[in-house]
Amino acid sequence: MPNQQIEIHTLDNGLTIITEKMTAVRSAAIALSIPAGGCYEPSGKNGVASLLSDLMLRGAGDNDSRALSVAFDNLGVQYHLSPGWHQITFSAATIADRLPETLRLVADIFLRPQLKQDSFEMCKIGREQTLRSIEDEPRQMLMIELRKRCYTPPWNRSSEGSLENLSEISHQDVRTHFQNCSVPTGAILGIAGDVDASQIVSQCEQLFGSWSGEAPRLSQGSEPKPTSNHIEHDSTQTQIGIAYRAVPYRDPDYYRAWTAVNILSGGMSSRLFTKVREERGLCYAIGASLNTLKEEARILCYAGTTNDRAQETLDVTIEELKNIDQDVTESELQRCQARAKSSLIMQEESTMARASSLVRDWFHLGRITTLGEVRERIESIRPEDVTAYAQAHPANELQVLTIGPEPLQVSESA
Repeated sequence: MPNQQIEIHTLDNGLTIITEKMTAVRSAAIALSIPAGGCYEPSGKNGVASLLSDLMLRGAGDNDSRALSVAFDNLGVQYHLSPGWHQITFSAATIADRLPETLRLVADIFLRPQLKQDSFEMCKIGREQTLRSIEDEPRQMLMIELRKRCYTPPWNRSSEGSLENLSEISHQDVRTHFQNCSVPTGAILGIAGDVDASQIVSQCEQLFGSWSGEAPRLSQGSEPKPTSNHIEHDSTQTQIGIAYRAVPYRDPDYYRAWTAVNILSGGMSSRLFTKVREERGLCYAIGASLNTLKEEARILCYAGTTNDRAQETLDVTIEELKNIDQDVTESELQRCQARAKSSLIMQEESTMARASSLVRDWFHLGRITTLGEVRERIESIRPEDVTAYAQAHPANELQVLTIGPEPLQVSESA
């Protein structure tokens, strides 16, 4: 991997600007995150962040909604604004010489959004349609509900919002959320591509220097969570979700955890796919992922199956999760490392991926992890490292959630 040219600058108001010059490209990408995600929403108002994300693109500065869209299109900018659990993030990519004008539009969106009442009503209608479509997707609904049970408030809120709370959210709620959370302290701007760091910092000082404000404090809840639960749904299929504790991105064992999950669910040669789906034909879909917050993490597992095979699917899947420390082989590890290498090469060639990684690393670690460092960390892992991680962080105290006509039995040892 070539030496990465990364520079970090923090404005007096707290905005952190991170640039990475990529000499082999002609494009540039932006990722700007503010501390305005779901965890900052008022209690009982889940959906404020997602509505704000929709509304911020409905006009900013002197541009109404259509004029703003046309301005981006004229610059050839591919962009989206999305809510997360911690942050609202604007991501965009364009030709490098169009970056200055793109940044001016971005500054309007974050400092001077119009947030009009009539636009809010349209956003609310669109948000309701999105949430109702989720109800028609059992897999998506399952994972949202599983997260509610495995994390404590406010980190268990859906980034999409909730139908239950939507009617309670007013235009003023969204405006207040913007005023409280669209602030430079805690905001991170990552820019990668054919860029000049000094020019970017100079422009950002002009565009964002007057921005002010501190992020609100978070209040953490401590609701007890059931070990297992069932949502009745009249269907020929049963959806199974399983969650258990892992280590977050900032933990020294993160890459061992990542490797363990990839052995379980990294492609069609993985253990879950091979042993649950291929060898036994128990399900039509199965997989696991490592979901990380700043301070804690979970491994989230999903399986979709027919009702008559649901109990066996659950039993066999739990068995595989518990046995991840057994017989980890060099060939399994090599497949994980090959996938990681492919991912790193694609990141090296993607300005959007690099801009997002800059923001993610700074948020979680307070520093930037180079692609070379990631490669070395992954290539240094041996089978015994994965075994040691799995034994130190076993698949115990499982959170199991099912959606289907009948509940399943979860072993007490789980």
